[in-house]
Amino acid sequence: MMTGEQIIGELGSFDGAAEILQAWRDGMAPEPALLVSDWADKHRMLGSRGSAEPGPWRTTRTPYLRDVMDALSPAHPARRVVFMKGAQVGGTECGNNWIGYVIHHAPGPMLAVLPTVEMAKRTSRGRIDPLIEDSPALKERVSPARSRDAGNSMLSKEFPGGILVLTGANSATGLRSMPARYVFLDEVDAYPASADEEGDPVTLAEARTTTFAHRRKVFMVSTPTVRGLSRIEREFEASDQRRYFVPCPHCGHRQWLQFERLRWGKGKPETAMYHCEGCEKPIAEHHKTQMLANGEWRATAVSANPHAIGFHLSALYSPIGWKSWEQIARDWLAAQGSDEMLRAARNTLLGETWIESGEAPEWQRLADRRFAFPAQIPACGLFLTAGADVQKDRIEVDIWAWGRGMTSWLVDHIVIPGGPDDPACWDRLTALLGQTWVHEHGAVMTLAKLAIDTGYESAAVYAWARKQGIAQVAPVKGLEGFNRATPASGPTYVDATVNGRKLKRGARLWTVATATFKAETYRYLRIERPEQDAPVPAGTIHLPDWADSEWLKQLVAEQLVTIRDKRGYARQEWQKMRERNEALDARVYARAAAWILGADRFDERMWRQLEKQAGVETLTAAPNTEPEKPTAPQAGQVTTPRRRGWKISTPRYME
Repeated sequence: MMTGEQIIGELGSFDGAAEILQAWRDGMAPEPALLVSDWADKHRMLGSRGSAEPGPWRTTRTPYLRDVMDALSPAHPARRVVFMKGAQVGGTECGNNWIGYVIHHAPGPMLAVLPTVEMAKRTSRGRIDPLIEDSPALKERVSPARSRDAGNSMLSKEFPGGILVLTGANSATGLRSMPARYVFLDEVDAYPASADEEGDPVTLAEARTTTFAHRRKVFMVSTPTVRGLSRIEREFEASDQRRYFVPCPHCGHRQWLQFERLRWGKGKPETAMYHCEGCEKPIAEHHKTQMLANGEWRATAVSANPHAIGFHLSALYSPIGWKSWEQIARDWLAAQGSDEMLRAARNTLLGETWIESGEAPEWQRLADRRFAFPAQIPACGLFLTAGADVQKDRIEVDIWAWGRGMTSWLVDHIVIPGGPDDPACWDRLTALLGQTWVHEHGAVMTLAKLAIDTGYESAAVYAWARKQGIAQVAPVKGLEGFNRATPASGPTYVDATVNGRKLKRGARLWTVATATFKAETYRYLRIERPEQDAPVPAGTIHLPDWADSEWLKQLVAEQLVTIRDKRGYARQEWQKMRERNEALDARVYARAAAWILGADRFDERMWRQLEKQAGVETLTAAPNTEPEKPTAPQAGQVTTPRRRGWKISTPRYME
């Protein structure tokens, strides 16, 4: 084989010969054996648009990420890398650095999966585009985004030798679009249980790597959620479970940081210090930088898969300037008294799963808590929703009043005989939409929203709902699994049969994660009633004295149990302890109706508006004045004002 110099010698000297020779040399020279962390230190630039610390990437800022990133290098034997983490540790940036490394140094087809397609678009704009724009080595390999250039679109980035495709876990089409050597699965615990009802999105995504055999890489990263349901926990427990051991600055003892050893004076989170498990001496936070620099990853288990490794990191490792130990202590103290806040703290601060308490409260204890309401709707009830459970021979409807903090009151229980085959049954349900209930302050309310189950005789339910319109009626379908971000999603259009004729997309259907609302209901039922004149905790469920024992038994008819599949993986599901559970189902549907109305996202203006409709403010101004009872409905009307500045905020625990 002739060398470049020999070829030039044969051809003779000519203009451009030196440039050709240099290009030949560049092409023949092997690529340097860079690891992902080395590449990031050498080429990654952080811009002000996508980073709080713009400038060159420095792995020394987060030294614990070095091994995680290097495990993603082609030379590393691991084919499956799992990273279960808390917040503020830089986990997502590992994946971004890996994307940059693949584009520049190890090109090939790559698939990045976010929980939804919308999140994939947001990630593309907010993270991937700045990654490419701010790093010269990448900018020269990815063509600029142009409307007519299919090589660089919102969800597709082409580069020499490969392509990056972004998609959502809710899109089965996106998950089977192409073979992939590299798969980046971000926030896997937020993935839906099924992608367009075609199967587990993680399984669908990993199936894209089959043809690449030993050359494939799969990176899974997420904050965990609920024990038994968390994908990232399941994958971490199947790995070698590596933890980051750091030395004590006093005695040198190596240990991985655990929340139980972060201690502070009562009511003084500013005194938070970590106590060494070896010498028990307190460690001040300014030692953390040196501890992280001298830390090392150690496997604490034997992996079931020899090619799978797993890393776990809590927010305790967050570098100075990000999440301090004092702030962690403050966040933990702020979460006390609220299961939702504690769950969020455990997930985001500790990087650990939340153990859901699914034990059913005793119905006898609920019976002891019943009391006579002063009116059909007590003073703090501000709007009404209903849940309708369709049975073979009847429709059972429960009416619930809702107030601030999602505190609730059972207002009415109605059994409509006849079932879905009886037109008179549907006529009575229609009449219920116009029925009124009287508020303690004299206002009259109708139902703001009725959610009706479509699981039995769905065609009849769709036909009835279609006649009533979308303002007051929401057909719902229960889905297994937990989804706290969007426990009720939709609507989606489904086919409906009207007068024997099939109408394409003739009905609007909402899907409900029933497990989420059942867990919430049981959590609220366990709230103890406060002492007289003490403030009522948010979420408290008030039951009237007319609620009989059968209804109470139905309300607590299920229990959350942990079961294991054939592969030994644990998951949680709700199981009946008795045959009838209509009260619990109706409660879940009524709660879903409140969610659909936006009650979980009402701001102060909306609550004040509802209080004004109910006469709460009027009564406060003139307590001795008994208002006249109006004859027409005037309260509980949930509307969204179309005004500038009107915003609906989402509670932190729902984010």
